[in-house]
Amino acid sequence: MTGEELKKYIRNVPDFPKKGIVFRDITTLLLDGYAFHCSINLFLEELKDKQFDKIAAIESRGFILGGALANRLQKGLILIRKQGKLPAKTIKEEYKLEYGTDAVEIHEDAIQKDDKVVIIDDLLATGGTALSSCRLIEKLGGKIESVLFLIELSFLKGREKLQGYPINSFINYTSE
Repeated sequence: MTGEELKKYIRNVPDFPKKGIVFRDITTLLLDGYAFHCSINLFLEELKDKQFDKIAAIESRGFILGGALANRLQKGLILIRKQGKLPAKTIKEEYKLEYGTDAVEIHEDAIQKDDKVVIIDDLLATGGTALSSCRLIEKLGGKIESVLFLIELSFLKGREKLQGYPINSFINYTSE
C-alpha cells in the first residue's frame, strides 16, 4: 500500500487535544495488522540504501514505528522523551510552543561521535520537536542521516523548520 492508500486507516479526531485541532490518530492504523505492516514497509523501502548506525524515535507514537524498524534492521534504538522521563544522565533541548515552551531529552550516552542516526516519528506538524531532536543528536556528535515521518501536515509548514535535513513523509495532509 502507498501512503495515500494508508490514509483511510488514520482516524481524524476533531477538537483534540483542544478546540479547532483535528488530531490524526494512528491507533486505527496500528489495529489493522496489514496496514501497520505496510506502513513499516514504507520506512524500510526509504531506508534500504542508507547507511546508518541507530534509529532515534520520538515519544510516544514514534516509539512504536521506530521500535519496529530498529528490530527489523537490527539497529540500536534511541529514545527521545519529554523532560524528566529518562532515568540516567540526559541533555535537554527546549522549543517554543504557541503557548509557552516544552523540552525533549536524550541520554548522554545514547550517541557516539559520528554515529549516523535516522529520526522516526509518526507526525510532522510545526517541526519544533523534530528540530529539537536533531539538535540533541548533533550536540552529542551524531550525524542526521534522515528524518522520517509517517504523516505530514504540510499546511503547518514544519518542513521549513527542518531545512538542511533530509526529510520524507508518506501520508500528506495539505489542509486541516
